[in-house]
Amino acid sequence: MDRYVPLYSNLISVGNNVHLASNVKFITHDISHVMLNNLYGEDKFKEQIGCIEIGNNVFIGANCTILLNVKIGNNVIVGANSVITKDIPDNSVCAGIPARVIGDFDSFVEKRSNSVYPNEMKPIIGKRIEKDLEEYMWNKFHKEHGRE
Repeated sequence: MDRYVPLYSNLISVGNNVHLASNVKFITHDISHVMLNNLYGEDKFKEQIGCIEIGNNVFIGANCTILLNVKIGNNVIVGANSVITKDIPDNSVCAGIPARVIGDFDSFVEKRSNSVYPNEMKPIIGKRIEKDLEEYMWNKFHKEHGRE
């Protein structure tokens, strides 16, 4: 799994119980000043840098980008492919480009507490699932999508 850590990684603070899916990018700087200084022939424009703070109990989905000067609160779920351009409050579920709050953490927890497969078929994280769980999941999928 790739994780992209910027040049200024010391400007990133990560809380406890934070999990990142693949290809999460942290952007702590903006180098548009180089183009502007070349355009105007001056050294007038400065590099923009900023901090990123991630609270406790946060999951950030695959392919997300987190821009500078953003705080992600506690108990937050960030949907895959989101671009975080502004602060995300505590107890939120957010997604989109740019990311916006689409739900609350407690509702997410309640929804996820309902098992989608029998406990005896539980997959081992990072391993191939057993044949019985594979068949169970495909049967469930077909039933839910009108292909019984």
